[in-house]
Amino acid sequence: MTTEGWEPQIEPSDRPARPVARFSVGLTVATAIAMAILVGLGVWQLQRLKWKEGLLAHIAALQSAKAQPIEPVLDALANGHDVDFTRVKVTCRGLARAPSLELYSIRDGQAGARLISSCPVLTGFYRSVLVDRGFVADTVTYRPLPDATLQDPVEVVGILRVSERGNFMTPKNRPGRWFLHDAPAMGKALDAPVPAPVFLMAETATNPDWKGLVVAPLPIDIPNNHFDYALTWFGLAASLACVYVADLFRRRKP
Repeated sequence: MTTEGWEPQIEPSDRPARPVARFSVGLTVATAIAMAILVGLGVWQLQRLKWKEGLLAHIAALQSAKAQPIEPVLDALANGHDVDFTRVKVTCRGLARAPSLELYSIRDGQAGARLISSCPVLTGFYRSVLVDRGFVADTVTYRPLPDATLQDPVEVVGILRVSERGNFMTPKNRPGRWFLHDAPAMGKALDAPVPAPVFLMAETATNPDWKGLVVAPLPIDIPNNHFDYALTWFGLAASLACVYVADLFRRRKP
């Protein structure tokens, strides 16, 4: 009997088994790390939401808060109390013609500068406070010339604010070019004696006759989108979990 052209018949039970997809340890670890990051970002945004709501409530309360004399408030600051956003009042002699620094700023889409000057105070620790007198647009070229002989008193009502920290995109301050409220550095540049580590953001005009200087103590609109951000991060985490579970079911199919 010839065997030419004959092929052995393989029973179904004798066919090689289809390889089964293995559980991916690397994918699981990567998914767990990504999930932890996304959930952590969501929780952080909820914490920011709570902080922002408290800040907005505090700012809203300022709208009707009575201005306090600045001296006892600065004394409280020297003793470790938080005075950020506290409304105060102080009389500054010669502020309208005091030397000033220009801090780069944008208001209502208009580039310009905020004028920073020193105001003498007498507290248990500090001898001056820096006053943010307001915003001047780049289109305004006039500036009042400093004149130390003019000591007319100017009563200023405003909000105390701490120095800004900025971020990695904020340019560094340097002499003649200021981008952040930095009380120690600006106080030194203005020869201000023992300046307080806060700024007085003027709500009242320091130069009533100069219309180009606009008082701008607080941001016009402080956004509060942290809840939406939290939902976004949690939504991404849920989507990632769904993709991972779907991949596990796909691997388990014969």
